[in-house]
Amino acid sequence: MKAARWHGVRDIRIEEIEEPIIQPGMVKIRPVWCGICGTDLHEYLAGPIFLPAEPHALTDESVPVVLGHEFAGEVVEIGAGVSRFQVGNRVTVEPILSCGTCAACRKGHYNVCDHIGFHGLSGGGGGFSEITMVKESLVHPLPDGISYEQAAMVEPAAVALHAVRQSGLQAGDSCVVFGTGPIGLLVIQAARLAGASNIIGIEISEVRQQMALAAGAHHVINPLATDAVGAVLELTDGGADVSFEVTGVEKGLQGAIEATRTDGQVVIVSIWEKSAQIPPNALVLKERSIKGVLAYRNIFPAVISLIAEGRFPVEQFITKKITLDHIVQEGFEELVNDKRHVKILVTPKGV
Repeated sequence: MKAARWHGVRDIRIEEIEEPIIQPGMVKIRPVWCGICGTDLHEYLAGPIFLPAEPHALTDESVPVVLGHEFAGEVVEIGAGVSRFQVGNRVTVEPILSCGTCAACRKGHYNVCDHIGFHGLSGGGGGFSEITMVKESLVHPLPDGISYEQAAMVEPAAVALHAVRQSGLQAGDSCVVFGTGPIGLLVIQAARLAGASNIIGIEISEVRQQMALAAGAHHVINPLATDAVGAVLELTDGGADVSFEVTGVEKGLQGAIEATRTDGQVVIVSIWEKSAQIPPNALVLKERSIKGVLAYRNIFPAVISLIAEGRFPVEQFITKKITLDHIVQEGFEELVNDKRHVKILVTPKGV
């Protein structure tokens, strides 16, 4: 079968690999749509970051590995002991791999497992392939009211909703989102769902500025044209209650801290390619707090329901759909070079 595998920086290859053989407790899925994630893009440009250079503790695989962790598809085979699914079911996959025994897992925080991995990053297959196989526990059924395209957006939407739910944001609060790429735009939607009354987006791309407004931002500021921190302080009477940092850039993080009110909170959502300096006094002198969030936990069913009900309109961020054969030039390279794109979906089917 065909699959897209990461071999090195800017080296993703469409290759013929063996189709996985069904195992007990496993579900074999034919992906219909799979999104190119910001994490995939980081790996393409600067990996390996999450990708295992050495055999991963949970998969025993190392690069090259199959990519793709934002996907939905059809069940084509089930292993012995699988009871929740049948062939033909429409599903999406929660791709976190966890050990189940470390302190974080025992606490229920499997998303920060000591041995964290992701299907589609850490080995074991991925959504950028004609067939992939996962544990039954990772599979979620799709209601009739959700399309495969929408379902491929469940994973990034879960990242955004988890970030908002783990923050101190309350109904009526103000918030600022530094960076309105795919996750930043979804954070805006999630903040709106949570009842934020004044949402501010910070973004340099004119196209994404317009998308931020369409997503529910009340104001959008271009930091290249305006003093973003000063504008936020003015729009919020002294600073946002919660700032979400979704740039992965040091200047964005520092701006998020400075734009937060006294005793407010900064939530770091980005995955970073390198370290950043944090000015401690900017926290100490205003008693601001910083919280990091990673991925999601126990949230997929809620996200699926919100999308199916039309309350989380994630489909508005799908800007292109392509086939697996064109994933490099029309997918990864286009995302690198054309900031008009937000989410590009890939299908392994010949459509």
